[in-house]
Amino acid sequence: MSMSINQSGAFTDDDDHVGYQPMAEINITPFVDVMLVLLIIFMVAAPLMVAGVPIDLPKSSAAKLNAPKKPLVVTMTKDGQFQIRDDFISADSLVTRLIELRKAEGDRVVYVRADKSMAYGDVMSVLGRLGESGYGRISLLSHKVPGGTPVVTGQ
Repeated sequence: MSMSINQSGAFTDDDDHVGYQPMAEINITPFVDVMLVLLIIFMVAAPLMVAGVPIDLPKSSAAKLNAPKKPLVVTMTKDGQFQIRDDFISADSLVTRLIELRKAEGDRVVYVRADKSMAYGDVMSVLGRLGESGYGRISLLSHKVPGGTPVVTGQ
């Protein structure tokens, strides 16, 4: 048995005289078949991943986690009135009420809202009173400016 190359450049088998012709195309039929099978598998499995599998959970004697507490928001209106959460209070009782809340609820973030017409010194006074009450984590609330460009006033 010997191999030779014919004039067209293809290998030929001396016994069969059949020419070997290389195929220059990629056969994508098996690839498409595999992809369609994977697509069907994912279409069947996707609803199971979203819905979850029904299970019977064991019983436990552990205590339930506490529900998230209402945030502590101190508001200062343009009239100079103070509000803690939904309760209006006088300026004199602000520190004592904050100390009571800190003892009852622990140390947490205090959110401060102040009307934009309030003087800077008045807002700093409220921040000082919060410090007197023992709160160390204070956050000032504001509205986001559309477009993200800072607004400069008073020029």
